[in-house]
Amino acid sequence: MSFDLIVRGGLLVTPGGVRRADMGVSGGEITLIAEEITAEITADGTELDARGLHVFPGVVDAHVHLNEPGRTDWEGFTTGTRALAAGGATTFLDMPLNSSPPVLNRERLEEKARLGEQKSLIDFGLWGGLTPLNLAELDDLADAGVIGLKAFMSHSGLDEFPAADDLTLFEGMRSARRHGLVVATHAESNDFTRRLTEVARADGKKGVRDYLDSRPVVTELEAVGRALLFARETGAALHLVHLSSGAAVALAFEGRQKGIDVTVETCPHYLHFTDEDVERVGAALKCAPPLRSKAVQDDLWRELLAGHVDIVGSDHSPAPPDMKTSEDFFQLWGGISGAQSTLNVLLEDGHHTRGLPLEAVAALSALNPANRFRLLRKGRLEVGADADFALVRLDEPFVLNDLHDRWRQNPYRGGTFRGRVQETWQRGRAVYRDGQFASSGRAQLLRPRSKEST
Repeated sequence: MSFDLIVRGGLLVTPGGVRRADMGVSGGEITLIAEEITAEITADGTELDARGLHVFPGVVDAHVHLNEPGRTDWEGFTTGTRALAAGGATTFLDMPLNSSPPVLNRERLEEKARLGEQKSLIDFGLWGGLTPLNLAELDDLADAGVIGLKAFMSHSGLDEFPAADDLTLFEGMRSARRHGLVVATHAESNDFTRRLTEVARADGKKGVRDYLDSRPVVTELEAVGRALLFARETGAALHLVHLSSGAAVALAFEGRQKGIDVTVETCPHYLHFTDEDVERVGAALKCAPPLRSKAVQDDLWRELLAGHVDIVGSDHSPAPPDMKTSEDFFQLWGGISGAQSTLNVLLEDGHHTRGLPLEAVAALSALNPANRFRLLRKGRLEVGADADFALVRLDEPFVLNDLHDRWRQNPYRGGTFRGRVQETWQRGRAVYRDGQFASSGRAQLLRPRSKEST
């Protein structure tokens, strides 16, 4: 047996734990994992010395906003996927907004897919939208290969992507159930948050704390409960994105115990920052749901450490600086830049600070999203999987300054973390090595697959 690539002596992070082993790659696929590989490499092959480094499965970021086409000046495939690759990601799932027009039909999906295949450094899947405007398009979107359907239960910030009313969400879940797709929901109560905002605005409030108070945890809990009810009644697969509170995670876990097909995502920013950081940093940390108190964050960590959180996704959602500049905090665009930092947060805050096992880091960032969205060759270091991996140095802290997203108005800048990504490899090809990127990608559009079709 010969190999195109042999990774030697690394500490492989697998679901069963961490093991020192060699990994052989042929044709972009992992073909052998052994204590020592003695076979030769091909004439134009590569050997990597991974001694002293951890080999993580490539991050599968299930929640990013790269905004192309239409708002490429906010973020696009070129800069966005460089940031992802520098953070150890080899796969991302792009949301249907803030592309303009949003991905609400087959034509928009196919246009976005073409651009992604031309410009992205790494493989990707595409979410389709679920709104009152496109219920008649859901069958076409499913046929075209969407990874799932995304609905907002509160205002999205963009009028062209309106919130799903109860009937829209219910009917969308029924359609998703027929097609075997997951429905992802932004779970905040539209009526609740709208009225609280109106009351605050009527009183002339415009500060950071005023905004935070307009979206309390109860608005998340109400929407989570409603989404769980609809999922139970329709039999749909539900994915609750960016949950910000331990109470919401616990409610979802209770639903799972009762037989609801539900998974939970949280984001690095909810695990790393608190409301006090928003008051200190300002616009770069505005998001919805907002960042919470230290006590709520500790509850969220307890739920994660108990295994009740399935996925950590970045929810990378940048915007130009002029949209993040105002004395009125309500008027600022709500989105955090974080495509490059998911592993860093899980390794520093999780592994080093809270004792999160490395195999749990790999599951949260790679294996679980790959499994949930039926990307069965992704997210794992095992024979037969795509050779997607990151070489990570864990033994020394570093300051994160070398950022690659579009605007770099990034709240993680200047932070001290563990887990410096040295190299990222996509299907046996280096896309990021020591600060340098491949000159071009060979990205593939990914569609959900069954085991029988692999």
